[in-house]
Parts: sequence; structure tokens; C-alpha cells
Amino acid sequence: MARSFFALAAAGLLLATLAPTSASAQSGVVRSLEHDYRVVTVADGLIRPWSMSWLPNGDMLVTERPGRLRIVRDGNLLPDPVPGVPEVFAQGQGGLFDVLPHPDFANNNVLFISYAKPVEGGSTTSVLRGTFRNDVFTPEREIFLANSQGRGHYGARLAFHPDGTLFVTVGDRQAPPSGDLEAHPAQNPSNHHGTTNRINEDGSVPSDNPFLGRSDIEPSIWAYGHRNAQGLAIDMETGAIWQTEHGPQGGDELNLVMPGENYGWPVVGYGVNYRSGLAIHKGTMDENMADPSHVWVPSIGASGLMIYTGDAFPRWRGDIFAGGMALEQLARLVVDGETVRREETLVYGMGRIRDVRQGPDGLIYLAIDHREAEPTSVLRLEPAEGR
Repeated sequence: MARSFFALAAAGLLLATLAPTSASAQSGVVRSLEHDYRVVTVADGLIRPWSMSWLPNGDMLVTERPGRLRIVRDGNLLPDPVPGVPEVFAQGQGGLFDVLPHPDFANNNVLFISYAKPVEGGSTTSVLRGTFRNDVFTPEREIFLANSQGRGHYGARLAFHPDGTLFVTVGDRQAPPSGDLEAHPAQNPSNHHGTTNRINEDGSVPSDNPFLGRSDIEPSIWAYGHRNAQGLAIDMETGAIWQTEHGPQGGDELNLVMPGENYGWPVVGYGVNYRSGLAIHKGTMDENMADPSHVWVPSIGASGLMIYTGDAFPRWRGDIFAGGMALEQLARLVVDGETVRREETLVYGMGRIRDVRQGPDGLIYLAIDHREAEPTSVLRLEPAEGR
């Protein structure tokens, strides 16, 4: 699985970020390699939005990290939060995270949310299944509770696979890498630190999970050795599972997540310690660990991930879009099979992009998350007249 540093460096020359030729205010046209577009405001007045999804009737659901689920209806943010959301641990990086309708929501009204659940001694990542009717969320059962402890790095992204299973990410909970790197919790799949998990919609474990039957490994684990995956997108045609995770200072990764693989954190990677800049990892590669498909150095603060399938931007179809918080940018990755061929920066300087989603209209939506609890927006990329 490993590639040499020199091969990655050479690939990096081909993957150099290509910025738009011009940028303007939100009402203006921005040119890019394939499409001209405008960035317009969809909804204002949100506090730290984390995730977006759509219901069959066209309503947009938006989670606010302090613990509120909001509805945007006919272009207007409804004034009252959705009742029924459980108490969340809204401290530090904790809060309400992802919201995901069941693939058959039109018939069963089932909705899934992930959040930082208060537990004895702190909090952990939880996934709750419930129903959503008449603008009210009714919890039914907890289908996943991470076996993890720590301060932050909850992961908490959700995505359905074409086979009907549900994927859940869990971060390494900010366990510090020190001493024996192989002894770090993310390298010990007897817990959920730094893992990608696969469960059925009722919380049971699929019979073909890679570690099922191992008494020393959590049965829900699909892959491990991640740091903090806050971007998750599954190709509904091929079943490929793409994931972005935060590196430390530098070294954000895009990974094609395969069953049973170890993605190396903190043994290998491309980042360094915050502030000091000192080395963390043993190196950038290990023959027993999976290599990333793409690396960002410096870090973009990768969060939110989408595979574009719409008609509004036909020449972007099949590309992967990754939001960036640290560099306030949207990265477009041109992918050929399992290989990233090119990267282009589309949106920059408009705020920390927490989530990226394709709407039912084929347009691209961005949730902007300011560090402070001040009102912010959901933005949208729309085609502009041009080439």
C-alpha cells in the first residue's frame, strides 16, 4: 500500500492548486477552469452550522453545533428550532453534528443525527435514530455509542452506502501522540478512537464486517488509524468510500477507505506538532499502513466532503469537493478512478467551510462556521453566464 515520499512529492507538482482567475463580491461572477459561477446567500442567522440535508418536500435541515436542528423552508430560516433533539455536550468541539434522512424517508420519516453525548467523565460520539414528522424530531433508539474518551475530535460524520449500511466516523479524541506511537489509541481497534465504522440502520453489525468475530476488536470497525474524519462521501454508483481527516499542523488527508486497513495515525503522516513544528511521526510511509490519496500541506482544515453528480455544473460531474476551515476554501479534486489528478480552489475567503453538500437542485451548498457564536450563513454556488 505504501508509496515513496518522492513519488508523492512528484505527484504534488501535478496536483498544484489552481486558483480562480478572478474573484469578486457574492453578487459577482467568479471564473474557474471549467465553469463560471456566483456565490449567493441562501439563509442567514445560523449559529455555527455543522451539517445540511434535504427532505423530499424540499426543506433543508441544518444542525447548529450548540444543539439546535433548524429548518430552511422556501428560502427562509424558520425562527424556532426543531423540538425533540436530545441534550448535547456543547463544550469545546462538542455539540450537535450530522443530520441524515433515511434513503426511504418519503415512506418511513426516519432521521439520524450524531452528537456529542454527555456521559460519566465527559462525552462521546453517539448516533440516534428517530422520526421526523410535522417539524418535530422524536428519538427512537441510540444505534451507536462510541467506546472513546477525550476532549474533542468526535468525527461524527454519517453516510449511507448503496448496500444499505450506515458509515460513522469517530475521531481520535485528541489523545496526544507520545512515546510509543504504536500504542496510541487510534492504533488499538479494541476501542473506537480514530475509526470508520459500518453498522446496519438498526445499530446491529453487518455479518461481513472485516473484524467481526475478533474478541480484541470492536465489531463495528471498518478501518482504523484515522485522526479526525470530518468529511465523508460515498460514491453511490461504485460504493467507494472517500474520507477527509484533519492532520495536525499540516498533513490533512483524503483517503479511499478500504475494509480492514490501518491509515497510520500517528505512526505515519505529513504533519508536525503545533507551535513547535517538531516531528510527530516515524515517517510518511509504512508498508503495513495505507497511504492517503491526497495530502494538503499546509492544512486546509478539511471538513465536509461531496461527490458531485448534478446537472447544474456538468463538467464537474464525478469530482470530489472538500471544504476547508483553516484556509477558508473549497477544493475541487478531479479523480480518475482511485487517483486524484488535479486540484482547483473555487471559493476562498468567505468563511470557514464546515460542510459541503449537493442540493436536490444540483447546486452546491456551503455551511459557513465562524469561530465565535455570531450569526452566519449557508451559501450556494450557482452557474453564471459565460464559457
